[in-house]
Amino acid sequence: MQTPGTLPSTVEMLYSHHHSWLKGWLHRRLGSAEQAADIAHDTFVRLLGSERVPASFDEPRAYLTTVAQNLVSNHWRRQKLERAYLEALAQVPRDVEWSPETRAIMLETLLELDRLLDGLPVIVRQAFLYSQLDGQTHAQIAATLGISIPTVKRYLAKALQRCYFADLSFLE
Repeated sequence: MQTPGTLPSTVEMLYSHHHSWLKGWLHRRLGSAEQAADIAHDTFVRLLGSERVPASFDEPRAYLTTVAQNLVSNHWRRQKLERAYLEALAQVPRDVEWSPETRAIMLETLLELDRLLDGLPVIVRQAFLYSQLDGQTHAQIAATLGISIPTVKRYLAKALQRCYFADLSFLE
């Protein structure tokens, strides 16, 4: 646990000694200097907001790359979700027109749902999405996934519980 004065000086030290290196590391992986700069910045913002930053490091670059790689994974997942959203939006009949605000709210809702379901087994997420997005019945989901109806019910309950108690995560 950090003492109140330790964290900023630790992050400041990390920033001053390793920010340029981290941007270069990210640039080589992402192929974009702008994205690398954004994620490097987000890495240090994440550290400033964390209470679990050690006071000293044996391997500061390994620590930074772990944090940055998590942000890169989130970035790629968000891009994939945004592409899927835009593809689905392209399927909407031309006579249906949503405002930019509605589109933004829908995308943010999808991203939040993705964040909430993160960490659940893939098959649980699939069952939930078949139910909520495709409107499949328990029997249809069971047939699609090759599982029993009671298992579908258990998976849906697990996913719904994750969503329902998301705002209460501070109790964990």
